[in-house]
Amino acid sequence: MSSRRSGAQLPLDLGHRRALGRDDFLVSAANAAAVQWIDRWPDWPPPGLVLVGPAGSGKTHLAHVWAERAGAGFAGAGFGQKPPAEPTVVEDADRAPARDLLFLFNAARARSISLLLTATLPPAQWPAVLPDLRSRLGTMPVAVIEPPDDALLAGVLLKHFSDRQVAVPPEVLSYLLPRLERSFDAARRTAAALDRAALARGGPLTLPLARQVLSELES
Repeated sequence: MSSRRSGAQLPLDLGHRRALGRDDFLVSAANAAAVQWIDRWPDWPPPGLVLVGPAGSGKTHLAHVWAERAGAGFAGAGFGQKPPAEPTVVEDADRAPARDLLFLFNAARARSISLLLTATLPPAQWPAVLPDLRSRLGTMPVAVIEPPDDALLAGVLLKHFSDRQVAVPPEVLSYLLPRLERSFDAARRTAAALDRAALARGGPLTLPLARQVLSELES
């Protein structure tokens, strides 16, 4: 038996490896348009695409899929005003320094280099954006990931459990689905809480444990 589930254990959160390949991404009506945009590259209007979605919706996953396909790098925080030498992903672009983002946009367009910007809101709703940057961002297509439907929420839950190597009985999944907030972040938080509880108990994930944990999360 795996040491992960044998005996009482402290609930140490040692992290887990997320699967970030194209085949690991769950597609439904909520994100199909965004996936289609990623698959269309390099047939994008210059200089690129804005990918919008709530926390936990898979923006980073799709960014990694595109980065592998395009040979792109990820711009770090405070990336400054250095001309890009390769296709570039800017995560949380709505929080990036506006002047640096404007420089990157202009340099990427001049060099015919693709950009993928991720954010939780469309550019028109970003706060404190320079007028020149706002007008330029307005020329970029926006791919939106919508809140999950039931099928996608079930798939996202199963993926979070799978990433954590947690086996989920069908009755646990059936119990959770109608009771969860319809959001990607709720699925992530629930999977993490159930994983910690099962580790602390030193046993498998069961329906009574799911009831207890969900009640604690809702209180």
